Amino acid sequence: MPGMEARARALQILCLSDPLAKAQAARALDGGLRLDCDAALAEPAGIPGRPMRPRLVEHITLKPPSMRTPAGIAALVHAIAHIEFNAINLALDIAWRFAGMPEAFYRDWLRIAAEEALHFTLLREHLVDLGFDYGDFDAHNALWDMAERTRHDLLARIALVPRTLEARGLDASPAVRAKLIGAGDRRAGEILDLILRDEIGHVAAGNRWYRFVCEQRGLDPVTTYAELAERHQAPRLRAPFNLEARRAAGFDEAELAALQHPS
Repeated sequence: MPGMEARARALQILCLSDPLAKAQAARALDGGLRLDCDAALAEPAGIPGRPMRPRLVEHITLKPPSMRTPAGIAALVHAIAHIEFNAINLALDIAWRFAGMPEAFYRDWLRIAAEEALHFTLLREHLVDLGFDYGDFDAHNALWDMAERTRHDLLARIALVPRTLEARGLDASPAVRAKLIGAGDRRAGEILDLILRDEIGHVAAGNRWYRFVCEQRGLDPVTTYAELAERHQAPRLRAPFNLEARRAAGFDEAELAALQHPS
């Protein structure tokens, strides 16, 4: 969309309800769009745009699928696809919602939205190959719920979405990959390898900007994280932790120690 400002375009894409249209539009986001870092954009109703399906239920009602049936394998692929669809929305939302950051901040999240859209597209295409489609299984809304809780505070958003919920994906990826490959789905394993590589970069962006805002506000990153996690009722993180991926994503040794030995 020539001439459109990048953050306004991100908000426009966020409002799209068709997942394929949203993914296609997000993948087209690039550095060629002009960027207004200080524009205060009005929030429209209906954020984020989402399809009628999948049906959203409480996460505690979702049972782990059996890997002994094609439907069980597809259900796990669907769960990952749903995470990636939400990740598109999360990257678009942080790009439009929080004004006044450096240009590199917005370029990071626009790039991340495009990469999350690629992940979703690959998983959705694989679902179709398995005889299913996005929306065929129930899903939960925990990722977006945290976005709602942190909608008024950029520091909380960065701390508790990319650095907490998305970092949990780094921890879960090896076991999920092994489960899918063990069930004979090598293509899903290949897609997860790509996702893990990119997600390390996404969490690294969260770490980079979290420290930037902490420094701006004169806050200690480790103690501030604990306070934000408690205030916004972030899920308690449990082992096993993918320490190699977390180090690659920029967590320092003090943060990893606090993670493994919470007070």
